[in-house]
Amino acid sequence: MRESREEIRVASLRDLDATTLYAILKLRVDVFVVEQQCPYPELDGRDDEPGTRHVWLSRDDEILAYLRILDNDGTARIGRVVTAASARKGGHASRLMAHALTVVGDRSATLESQAHLTGFYGRFDFEVAGAEYLEAGIAHVPMVRAARRRSP
Repeated sequence: MRESREEIRVASLRDLDATTLYAILKLRVDVFVVEQQCPYPELDGRDDEPGTRHVWLSRDDEILAYLRILDNDGTARIGRVVTAASARKGGHASRLMAHALTVVGDRSATLESQAHLTGFYGRFDFEVAGAEYLEAGIAHVPMVRAARRRSP
């Protein structure tokens, strides 16, 4: 019997094969649109920007968790952080965020957190950076992580 293997991968949209892209988009729609009951344009035109990186954790061909990193004029914007319902409580989102921050490197980073998840992002040095607001009926807050200084 073959042993299952978990792997974190990073790619631009152009480097994704069709099967992986489909699985990523299906996961995003299943959670953000269907599960959270938020009918909005999930495909926002930013997935294929040159600086966008798709980061996902998979087990064999199953996508367990995903996020994307946008380049907003030198600042990384982390978004679409999602974990499959069947993979929650397994530490997958934490592993994925830690890896994403190695991709971000020394740059500052922003994200729009669901309000109940600020503690999770706080573990990665993100701080609340503005007032709570509603997006698609869900409370969110802007968060920021300062750029890192390089050691001499």
